[in-house]
Amino acid sequence: MRFSLGLYLFYLAFGVAQNAAPEIHSLEYIYTALSKPVGLPGIYEFTAMGILDDKEIDYYNSQEKLKIPRQDWMKERLDRNYWDKGTQSRKSKEQWFKVNVNILMDRMKHNNSDLHVLQWRHGCKGVLQPDGALKFLMGFDLYSYDGEDFLSFNESESQWIAPVQAAVQTKKKWDESQTLNQYTKGYLQKECMDWLSKFMNYGEAELRKHSPPEVFVFAKGSKNPENVVLHCLATGFYPKDVELVIYRKGVPLSETDGVVSTGVRPNGVRPERMNPDERPGETFQLRKFIEVSKSDNSEYSCEVKHRTLEAPIIIKWGTAYIFIFIFSV
Repeated sequence: MRFSLGLYLFYLAFGVAQNAAPEIHSLEYIYTALSKPVGLPGIYEFTAMGILDDKEIDYYNSQEKLKIPRQDWMKERLDRNYWDKGTQSRKSKEQWFKVNVNILMDRMKHNNSDLHVLQWRHGCKGVLQPDGALKFLMGFDLYSYDGEDFLSFNESESQWIAPVQAAVQTKKKWDESQTLNQYTKGYLQKECMDWLSKFMNYGEAELRKHSPPEVFVFAKGSKNPENVVLHCLATGFYPKDVELVIYRKGVPLSETDGVVSTGVRPNGVRPERMNPDERPGETFQLRKFIEVSKSDNSEYSCEVKHRTLEAPIIIKWGTAYIFIFIFSV
């Protein structure tokens, strides 16, 4: 496959809904505590948020000290008592985090002048059944310190896992309390699922909105004049789960073959939501690319799978199915 400088290849494809893949929904809460203030706008010593199927549904920070709705349907369907109780719960967790981030810093002999981060994530996932009910799939309860795994809960064994030595002391203490472990397992499998089902019902109209990906393939010049970089971009899709694979002669390529991925990212911020505290746009994008020689005549293609598509989108670079635009350079 040969390319010349200034040659760009574009392809746009749309899909229609499918129901072959299981429909999975999730509810997750994320709590993040910093060891000290950083003095940057929108960055607080403590934040907490609820996320339902990739949509932020509630939010709290250590400055306003209020649990607030992020979705209109949350505000409409949940009364003042829910938000007042939620605010008190978040305030209690804020104090717990403040104490425990200091405990961990002392245990690890970390300097107070450095910034340290303690984060807790917990939630559940359920599979939608033919009758509309959600069946428990899995739960998760994870702690991380400075971006590294610190503690996680093993549902099947009803005990904590300590991947680092500094967490062993906490693991032993928590495992001694069977009441705590039974509560954690019960919360993940029952209470979390109850709230997931309730929220799915409350926000059904909004949450059922799906958006198929638009897919573009194109080629760009490389710093090496003998090479060209092939890009495949899927954008505008929701939910965020998507598969994008680049093939060479029908063989899937991976990072070991030189494929680079941006990771799934939000599709920008709405103009009215430019405040750092506000949630991003609610569709996503993913781009992968690989650098190849201009003299490489192999057939390269990109395949995208998403739950909104009846069949995968498969695009080949350099075929008649691609619109070719040549820009002067």
